[in-house]
Amino acid sequence: MAKTSTDSSPSLRWTGVCIDCADAEVMADFYGRLLGWEVAARDGKGWVAMKNPAGGLNLLFQAEARYRPPVWPEQPDGQDKMLHFEIQVDDLERAVDQAVSLGARVADYQPQATVRVLLDPAGHPFCLFLD
Repeated sequence: MAKTSTDSSPSLRWTGVCIDCADAEVMADFYGRLLGWEVAARDGKGWVAMKNPAGGLNLLFQAEARYRPPVWPEQPDGQDKMLHFEIQVDDLERAVDQAVSLGARVADYQPQATVRVLLDPAGHPFCLFLD
């Protein structure tokens, strides 16, 4: 909906997703190499921003001293995941090999034949999938 001159609500624009982790630099390095993105900003205190070169949402990482990695799949007493990435690939096995070479781990539980769940260096699950 377009903002009108009589509209008193503030202008809002969603620009990115910030992910908590133990080490923001490690996460930025991993996702930068996986996705081909570059660091756009860092504060030197545990916060790193990566800009999506294709436009769209940016990816940010924030180090938290008491960070606990999520458990995949969820378990009654485990730390639940709050979100996960869906990354489309053209060659599933090669993409898995690349992600693992960059520091990801293949999750033990795999729900579908055309999807591979991996865990990034901070333990967040993400999915590589064929269309």
